[in-house]
Order: sequence, then C-alpha cells, then structure tokens
Amino acid sequence: MDGVARIWNKQGELKHTLAAHTESIFSLHFNCTGELLLTGSYDNSAIAWDLATGKPKHQFEVHSAQVLDVDWKDATTFASCSTDKSIKVCSLTDEVQPIQSFLGHKDEVNAIKWDPSGNILASCSDDTTAKLWALGQPKCLHDLREHGKEIYTIRWSPTGTGSPNPNKKLVLASASFDSMVKLWDVETGACTHSLNRHDKKVYTVAFSPGGDYIASGSLGGQLYVWSVKDGSIVRSFRGGSDIFEVAWNASGNRIAACGGASEGHAVTVIDFRM
Repeated sequence: MDGVARIWNKQGELKHTLAAHTESIFSLHFNCTGELLLTGSYDNSAIAWDLATGKPKHQFEVHSAQVLDVDWKDATTFASCSTDKSIKVCSLTDEVQPIQSFLGHKDEVNAIKWDPSGNILASCSDDTTAKLWALGQPKCLHDLREHGKEIYTIRWSPTGTGSPNPNKKLVLASASFDSMVKLWDVETGACTHSLNRHDKKVYTVAFSPGGDYIASGSLGGQLYVWSVKDGSIVRSFRGGSDIFEVAWNASGNRIAACGGASEGHAVTVIDFRM
C-alpha cells in the first residue's frame, strides 16, 4: 500500500527496495528467468525491474487508470489490465507502444492470466464475464458469461501444452462474488462444472500441482477442495476469518490459506492426503 516493493534473499535479508511507484502496488510477478520483476500500480503504470540492480528497466504508462493485475507471457512480453476496462500487451523490445490492446470488457478488469503455453490470455471483470484472447485477434476467442456477479479472479490448470502435465486437458477456473466457482472447457467455451457450496464471495482458487483438484476460499472462512473431473467436494475446512488466498505446496499434500484480520492475518496450513 506504500507503493514500494521489496526483494529479499532466502535468509530474510533485504536486497533491494523498489521505490518508483507513487501509489499502491496491487500485483507483482517474476518473469520465467527470474531476472525481472513486474509490478502494477494504482499510479496507472507497470514497471519492469532489473533484479540484478534493483532499478527500473522501463516504466510502462499505457493505461488511463489504475493497473489491477500484470502477468508475463514470456521472458520479455507481458499483459496488464486496468480499471480503464482495457488489457494491454507490452514488450521490453518495444517500450513505446503496446503490441496489442484487448477491448471488450464493460467494467474494470480485475485479473489476467496467460495459459501454460503462453498462447491464450484469460481475463475477468466486474462486468460478470471472463474472456479468452489471443495475440493477433482483436475479438475474444470465447466470452464466458455464466456468472451472476463480479468475477474476482481466474486460474489456469497446470495442464496441457507447455505445462508439467501435457497429457491432461487444459481447464480454466473462475471465482466470483456470486459465491460460485466455475470450470471451463477452453476449446468450446462451455462451463463444465459449477461449484456451488460457498455461500459468500469467493476470492481465490488454486489448482493442485497435478491438476486433479482445485481449492477455493471465500469470506466466512470457507475452504473447499473439489475434484476437477466431476466437480465433487473431496475436502472442506472452515476457519475463523475470511480467506483471501489459497496455495498448494509443490508435492500437493498441503494447502495454505491466508486469513483476515480477526485471526491476526494468520496463514493456516491444511493437510491434504487422499
């Protein structure tokens, strides 16, 4: 919230203080080589930082309003989305103009994610839709319209081309303030499962490393783990505070859930073994 990002080493020592933004930072991602960090800020800009020096490599000012999310397509190309309802794809090889602008959302765009292959970009918005995009195509590939309220976030499964599980089908998950999580067939744009046990806003979803399960967390401390294959619940957990983020460990046998202020911003680790 202070507009500053910080880089630490494994020993907890502060290596770099990244202080070029003038407003809150809402998203940050390392590129695939680990040499660059991308930050998106409420000051309407995204900055690519050189982690060797801790200095900005370039500040991209291509949006007219706050940048809500950023994501790398590859080592030098990224997308950003904004409350200005647009998505911009930019490259460090052309620091002047975006490679492409994706226009079609009717309200602020909350999140964007490239699929494991880097060929398809998913976006979600307060306009209650998620959309799939590809470079070189001005219109979206699919317009996913089955949610009833704002879609807060989206996640790709770690499956399909370019993933650790290339023989499994690629799936997109969307989490919405309508208390629903939906799973989507990327090829057809059809909703394959509506996961509807939550009764409050869903803020976060995360696929297991093998792509067979998905965890979701919501207000009210609700965490569910679902089977991607048939949409059934395989585990449930209720904490004492709202859940805003969930993440799996690399082996897929534990899930971390980030809670809200009533538990002192606690992180709970849940055992998951089938």
